[in-house]
Amino acid sequence: MWFSFWRSRDRFSLDELRYLTNQLQKVQIVNEVNKDFVIEALRSIAELLTYGDQHDPSFFDFFMEKQIMGEFVRILDISKTISVALQLLQTISILIQNLRRENAIYYMFSNEHVNYLITYSFDFNNEEILSYYISFLRAISGKLNKNTISLLVKTQDEEVVSFPLYVEAIRFAFHEESMVRTAVRSLTLTVYHVGDDFVNKFITSAPHSDYFTNLVSFFREQCINLSKLVSEYLENPCSESVYAILATVDEIEDNLYYFSDVISAGIPFVGSLITDNILQLLILPSLFPALQIDTDSSLKIGAVTSLYLLCCILRTVKIKDLANTIAAALLYPLESLAANSEAKINGYFSGTNCANEKEEPYSDSVTPVNLGHLRVDISGEASSSHVHPEGIMAERSFPCSYFSLRETLLSYITDGDDARALGSLNVLATLLQTKELDESMLDVLGILPQRKQHKKHLLEQYGVSIVGVGASPRIHRNQVLDALVKLLCRSNISTEILWDAGWLLRQLLPYSEAEFKTHHLKLLKDSYRNCRNALLQETKGIWVDLLKTVLCDQWKKCKRAIEASSPQTEPKSILLPFHKLNSEDISAELSFAAGERMCESVKVFLLLHQLQIFSLGRTLPEQPPIHPIDIPETSRAKAVGLDVSGLKPGTEIKLVHALPCRISFERGKERHFHFLAVSVGTLGWVVLAEELPLKQIYGIVRVAAPLAGTNPRIDDKHPRWLHLRIRPSTLPFSDSSKPGTPREMRAKSLVDGRWTLAFRDDESCKAALSMILEEIDLQSTEAERRLRPVLDLEL
Repeated sequence: MWFSFWRSRDRFSLDELRYLTNQLQKVQIVNEVNKDFVIEALRSIAELLTYGDQHDPSFFDFFMEKQIMGEFVRILDISKTISVALQLLQTISILIQNLRRENAIYYMFSNEHVNYLITYSFDFNNEEILSYYISFLRAISGKLNKNTISLLVKTQDEEVVSFPLYVEAIRFAFHEESMVRTAVRSLTLTVYHVGDDFVNKFITSAPHSDYFTNLVSFFREQCINLSKLVSEYLENPCSESVYAILATVDEIEDNLYYFSDVISAGIPFVGSLITDNILQLLILPSLFPALQIDTDSSLKIGAVTSLYLLCCILRTVKIKDLANTIAAALLYPLESLAANSEAKINGYFSGTNCANEKEEPYSDSVTPVNLGHLRVDISGEASSSHVHPEGIMAERSFPCSYFSLRETLLSYITDGDDARALGSLNVLATLLQTKELDESMLDVLGILPQRKQHKKHLLEQYGVSIVGVGASPRIHRNQVLDALVKLLCRSNISTEILWDAGWLLRQLLPYSEAEFKTHHLKLLKDSYRNCRNALLQETKGIWVDLLKTVLCDQWKKCKRAIEASSPQTEPKSILLPFHKLNSEDISAELSFAAGERMCESVKVFLLLHQLQIFSLGRTLPEQPPIHPIDIPETSRAKAVGLDVSGLKPGTEIKLVHALPCRISFERGKERHFHFLAVSVGTLGWVVLAEELPLKQIYGIVRVAAPLAGTNPRIDDKHPRWLHLRIRPSTLPFSDSSKPGTPREMRAKSLVDGRWTLAFRDDESCKAALSMILEEIDLQSTEAERRLRPVLDLEL
């Protein structure tokens, strides 16, 4: 029989299909002896049926007539080898994926053979079996619609009592292999979006509804793992930790998008079920407690991770009740939330009292709010929840010394480290941009954008009644402004974070200075004055030649950042804070540290400068006001024949004022040059030129290095030797730094050089030193003159 299988026949013919079927029906047991024949027969039958579906319907008619699906199931039952099971799963997957005719799909699904295969006890410890099985399930789900889904369920009294495809698939929803989890989620989304009411009822009934609770529980474990990775990274920053964090972040964000996709299917109760589980299993017991200033060390999720997760949840899971509940909870102390944390959520809070309004807050970094009797009741049309339990706030009194969670966020902005300050800013910015959040809630939080203040009083519109002057939105708004202004005046915070604060302040910025409080204006102007003075110092610094270029470049970037529709940093930046150099990272004597400082000074100055222009109600120009270049006729640059185009190796110049010298760039190889120091505007160079033999007093520039930062010094023991520091000609960090990349790694690419020039005599060496200092002074003066318009805000 086995020899006849290989005889010559027309490969794509009904006779071939008939022959293969007959041979398969003769098989009574599958073992090592005949498994290769069975595997080849299964593969060939799939190929023939796919061909017939596109060219000859009689192929599939024969398939139905001979009940070949039943033969497939019989072969599986009598098979003793894994390879046959693999081929069978692949064969049926190929058939389902490639059959185009509706009656063919209906036939495949209309008998119990497919459900039998779905519930068959495969050995899932074998990775190949699991992979082929998951592909088989996905192939089935790819053909689901309102007509075909009914063929895969069992009903009783017009109710679905069995749906093997769904039930078996979600068994692998939390498999350790991410590809398996992804496939299962794709399958479930297909089922949800079919929109069959009977199937939906089955999915949301016990015990199948436990899947949604388990989803959130699994998500919580991922969040705990992320927090652990972040803690390890903060203790020992390294690239491996960064990769691990980013990989986990991708999984967490994929999970949240899955939640969003599930909710968007519109299955009754699923949205509220997921929302309640996110609140009860994650936000209330883990994320909110982690925000405390004195955090309980037993908590499994840290404050930084909590801030990141709150941002991601609000950005991704766009549920009105969830957004309003999170926002409303921020108005209360953690103790009041913990008092009744077991209660279900309905999106509103009902009352809390301050037991002792005279108690002092335990931190003076943010002005405390006298809550009084604050009632936030978002009901009626403003709420979309299908569940209406009694809220999570206990009717009890709490000392006013307790910070509300909102005030804790503000305290992190004014006094927290980079990660907490950035995280708190991101939470406020995310709330401000959350369209599902009632604008009345934004007003109560103090972050309603100024452009929306002219609308009808939103608190009345949405039924939010606030009793007590101490809790008015104006006071909350002033608190936010106060925190942002204090942050902008901090010197121990990354400029990237300050730019995000600038963006948020721009959203809330009053139309005129009159609406700012006096102390806000004083703080901003004092900080601006300090930054201006720091920038003036940079006109005498190592990188003065690039100061104007950096300022013009950062002007556009800063303008773009604070006028953008959203902050420039993503939530994941909260987990990987920007690294600031300190004295232990790198010597302050190196040009890298000076360049870093110069760029930071420019960024902070421009932010405060542009915010002041906005606060004055003036239009921000596209370019900073800078004076044009000026080259005096008596300058050394004119004497040697340079113009605004500058100087580079190969340029021909006059050797006026040039001083002969010797230098060795390699051991034992001394070279003779003519030395010059020359500046053109804010640019300047130290030049080594070779005299042209046929053209007296002219030479060719062979080497040119930046004049700024040369730090010239005559050798103590050899008065004819002049030592120069030669810094790189470009900055490697003029662009915003990426989070998670230690800057000391980039410092290694920026190494200062050293020149030692030997002149003919002591006087020549002193003349060279004097020439350098004179040109540096001219360079510095010109830089200050050109930047004067931008340094004087009144101009």
